[in-house]
Amino acid sequence: MKKLIILSVLAMIMPLAVMAQHEEDSENGVVSLAGREGFTIETKKGDFVFKPYLLVQTCANFNWYDDEGLDKAYNQDNIANSGFSIPYAVLGFTGKAFGKVSFNLSMNAAASGGALLQQAWFDVQLSKSLALRAGKFKTPFSHAYLTTLGETLLPQLPLSLTSSVILPYSLNAVTPNIGTGFDLGVEIHGLVADKFGYEVGLFNGTGASVNTATKTMSDDWHIPSLLYSGRLTYMPKGVMPSTQGNPNRLHEDKILFGLSGSINVESENESTNDTRVGVEFAMMKNKLYLAAEAYYMNVDFTKRQKISDSYNYIGGYVQGGYFVAPRLQAALRYDLFNRNGTGDDGFLNMPAVGVNYFFKGCNLKLQAMYQYVARSGHDTQLDRDNDNLGLATHSATVMLQYTF
Repeated sequence: MKKLIILSVLAMIMPLAVMAQHEEDSENGVVSLAGREGFTIETKKGDFVFKPYLLVQTCANFNWYDDEGLDKAYNQDNIANSGFSIPYAVLGFTGKAFGKVSFNLSMNAAASGGALLQQAWFDVQLSKSLALRAGKFKTPFSHAYLTTLGETLLPQLPLSLTSSVILPYSLNAVTPNIGTGFDLGVEIHGLVADKFGYEVGLFNGTGASVNTATKTMSDDWHIPSLLYSGRLTYMPKGVMPSTQGNPNRLHEDKILFGLSGSINVESENESTNDTRVGVEFAMMKNKLYLAAEAYYMNVDFTKRQKISDSYNYIGGYVQGGYFVAPRLQAALRYDLFNRNGTGDDGFLNMPAVGVNYFFKGCNLKLQAMYQYVARSGHDTQLDRDNDNLGLATHSATVMLQYTF
């Protein structure tokens, strides 16, 4: 019955076909082509545009962990994973051809393995309401992930999206998190009446670090073991820009409501079938940016695991930014996550504060944030200790970013 309900919900969402949060001046969601900023190659007829780009982020990180999970016999310190880092060093190119095809290829030199290939896709626009995209790109789930890289309100994404959940089984293969991020696949998307966006896609479900076809048929569901994903948005004031703060866009009046869902179906692997549902809200009103998301994930073990229990997780965040000066943005976020599952009491409460400064005329952006991971409402001390395993109680990040 549960499978029929889930498949029925997807069947209703998919014909609506979900996302098209494609901005009129940056259809590829990477860099703007409308203003031809920076170095751009273009034919006289304008039927071919080619633009190389660069994004480099350098960070100073500080992370303090509590004693739980540390082994003092090995001289493990409360301060760890601190120092300097380069989250992204992206070099790529994007463009448009013949008025119908847009494309993007980017490499992240700061990554390794399959994640070196950050994005590689082409998009064929048959009409404004119908387009086909294929390759490696962002899956249609979560406003936080779908924001253009380098234009997020804070340098770190919400932990409720990026942290793996806690399960009472020591299986390394079973560590899902709610966010799905980049993946390989194909989707259809479009924009209807300049208000309704949609995107529906099939993806490998193996994430950004795998660039090969490794999937098979599901023994439990008897369908291809893929990630089935979709997103529907309503934007009553026109297309919502995919940014959380830009000093060149201080006169916007946009609002977005979104609904997304996905099922990551596994085969005979010792893993789980994961169902995700998310709702989102975002708005930009002159100097003010606001956003809120809530999401749910059900983790259901494959039959091969011989575990009848399933686990449910919920999380969400509220965040806002305001330009207190033309190039200075203040930021706040409150993140909430029941990492142990709804079957156990207790939440992670994760407030964060930040500030962003955009240097004039040189594409430099400075971001700083502090986040505190608090625990409340847990039934036992063990639940409380387990809930933030691997997460820093106090963390601070200062990031300098350059784009070309």
